[in-house]
Amino acid sequence: MENGGSVGEGGQRAGRGVSSSGRWDRWLRTAAIAVASIGLGYLFFTQLWWKLPPEFACSEDFQFEGENASGLCFWIGTQEYYSEEPRVLLQSDITSGSGPEVGVSIGLVQRLNGAFIDSVIQPNIRWFGWVFWGMEAFIFLSLVLGFLSRLGALVAIAVSAQLMVGLAGIPSPVEWEWSYNLMVLLSVLLFGIAPGRYFGLDRLLRPRLMVLRERGSRLGTLLLACT
Repeated sequence: MENGGSVGEGGQRAGRGVSSSGRWDRWLRTAAIAVASIGLGYLFFTQLWWKLPPEFACSEDFQFEGENASGLCFWIGTQEYYSEEPRVLLQSDITSGSGPEVGVSIGLVQRLNGAFIDSVIQPNIRWFGWVFWGMEAFIFLSLVLGFLSRLGALVAIAVSAQLMVGLAGIPSPVEWEWSYNLMVLLSVLLFGIAPGRYFGLDRLLRPRLMVLRERGSRLGTLLLACT
């Protein structure tokens, strides 16, 4: 009986240990996801203030090139300027001759991005600036509050990818390629994780949206996919 009791107590202790480890793992996972999500959201928050609407820190005549180019207009003009200079992303450092020669050419994507900027964005910058600013504001709110977080991460992928194509690795002003690459990678990771399911408002919304989906609500189904 004593041995049985001992085994039982040992099993109970082991069970408590496993349960404790499970709780610790869940807490650590949630904390890591929250830090990554809030961190990326805060990055976009910091970018809202140098291009405030309605001027977006552009010059009075919204110039995209030259000495008077400034704010959002300057960076849009910079993307268009470098769109015809082929770049290779994810390139290894082969200056020493010891590394593999790898990389991804984005020449075609650059040209398409440049053509879109030239024909669509620049002529309509006075309202397209609101689109850029609104997207980044939504990313900030979504990822920090855990609200419609999968949609927020998807928008972050779109914004980060466009910036990567337009600015990553340009020589002047020097833009470190991996700052944009990592933005894309982190956005993709958060899109797959859907951080609001671990913290934030989505945890409260999802049960209610599931009920709406079961009742046949298309809006509930759509919103559920965004969380």
